[in-house]
Amino acid sequence: MKLITCNANRPLGAAISEYLDVKLTDTEVKTFKDREVFVRVNENVRGKDVYVIQSTSAPANDHLMELLITIDALVRASAHRITAVIPYFGYARQDRKTDGRTPISAKLVANLITVAGADRVLTVDLHAAQIQGFFDKPTDNLFAGPVFEEDIRRKYDPRNLVVVSPDVGGVVRARMLARRLDCALAIVDKRREKAGESEVMNIIGDVSGMRCILVDDMADSGGTLVNAADALLDKGAKEVAAYVSHGVLSNGAAARIDKSRLKELVISDTIAPSLSVQESKKIRTVSLAPLIGEAIRRIAHDESVSKLFD
Repeated sequence: MKLITCNANRPLGAAISEYLDVKLTDTEVKTFKDREVFVRVNENVRGKDVYVIQSTSAPANDHLMELLITIDALVRASAHRITAVIPYFGYARQDRKTDGRTPISAKLVANLITVAGADRVLTVDLHAAQIQGFFDKPTDNLFAGPVFEEDIRRKYDPRNLVVVSPDVGGVVRARMLARRLDCALAIVDKRREKAGESEVMNIIGDVSGMRCILVDDMADSGGTLVNAADALLDKGAKEVAAYVSHGVLSNGAAARIDKSRLKELVISDTIAPSLSVQESKKIRTVSLAPLIGEAIRRIAHDESVSKLFD
């Protein structure tokens, strides 16, 4: 096995390396002054099972090109099998035509990764599960739910919890976590007027006097979580925390979370946290390195990945 990490999230790559007790392969990934990406693998990978760890987070295009060029370098170096480990899959929100003359960018990115030479893909909490079908190669979509469940059990009594989906589209994810915790489920019915903004309309379910756990796949502006927390507290919830797989948190989102009525926001480390996120008093990070590392180990030994979630 060979592990390579590009520049998007080197701390996560190092943590996965530590979990697997496999040293990161010496790889040079740099950008020239004209923004061209250059990659050189400084170790022999001929005939090896190689895992390239790279989230396509901001700047999404630079990190995507790093991934594609690294895969191409490995193909030309005669690697036996190349697995693209993409903890956060950028462009996932563009998974369908939303209007006339618009792209399905998630499918285009999937094609690029496949054509570059990836033999399989490993990712975490895709924004839309059907994106797995965009790849013409085996694709494993991991879930942060078990890691969040463990953290929630350490901090809360499940008997006084309600897991809440911040929108109808996230009900399946919220139901899965509620089932694991054996607690109630509620749904925030909201109407999105335009991208990046949301208006809470109604709460489906009883949250009065309960501790609420909002669960979602990503937080970008943070508006959805802040509005949902306000609506839940106005309906009598005792307190509201949120667990989100991908902390995109762009454009002042960390400050918005700090000023909100949320008790805390827990994110995973699929995206390297910005300085504002690191300095936030309400944002906490849990690591998915053991989960991703175990999935890599199982793939390398031809063992079941789905059993991680039984």
